[in-house]
Amino acid sequence: ENRESMLNSKSNKLTEALEEANKLFDGVCRAREAALDAQFLVIASNIGKEKANELHSEMSAFDSTAFAEDLLTFMGINRTEVEETDDSEDVPGGFLPSDAWQTMGEEAPKYFRRAPTFHYMMGSFKSEPPVPKQRIERQKKASRGKAEQAMPAQLKKMEESHQEATEKEVERILRILQTHFENDPNTPISFFDFVIDPNSFAHTVENMFHVSFLIRDGLAKIKLDEDELPIIEPTKPSGRGEEDSRVGARNQVVISLDQREWK
Repeated sequence: ENRESMLNSKSNKLTEALEEANKLFDGVCRAREAALDAQFLVIASNIGKEKANELHSEMSAFDSTAFAEDLLTFMGINRTEVEETDDSEDVPGGFLPSDAWQTMGEEAPKYFRRAPTFHYMMGSFKSEPPVPKQRIERQKKASRGKAEQAMPAQLKKMEESHQEATEKEVERILRILQTHFENDPNTPISFFDFVIDPNSFAHTVENMFHVSFLIRDGLAKIKLDEDELPIIEPTKPSGRGEEDSRVGARNQVVISLDQREWK
């Protein structure tokens, strides 16, 4: 209700209302009273913002017309004489006195001789010099060199161990195949019965992987029986050379086996 009077720059009613609200807030004991105090704070803030926007400072805006009028008055212009003499344009220098610019020049140096004041935006500068950082480039290069020397050795060792384990497993499977074939050379060995582990699908895939090395190296061969099912048997060593013992057409076969087929 008193917004207009509170917005008046010469009125202190807004300050008085805030002081009264501070006194009343000391006796607040209910939630509704606290809510009313918060609502009053919002209204008072809005009124204070409007009141601040209506304040005018002399440095907030530059009025060029008012500045020109003050400057002409300072330089000694007489408006009454200008209105009486309409032919003042023919006079050198217009309607200004002859010493007008000299008068302004003598006044201007007073303000230019003063050193401009300034302030730090982020505080004063630190006078202490920064602490020099220690160079550790050589240590980094040395440690990096050690790491590069160690990693290939570890990888090479892992590759050798994996290769040795694969070779041993291939040799073990070859011995099993040869043993089965020696015990009953007339009975063909089913490829699926030979490689499939009924209890492990992963082990089955590993067996097929290792058997593929036997086929690649010519130590075993796979063919189809009367029912068009694959059978496996070891190759018979011959007295001829290695190349002659492996003579014959070779076919590469990709076998697909998922868990459903394995089951």
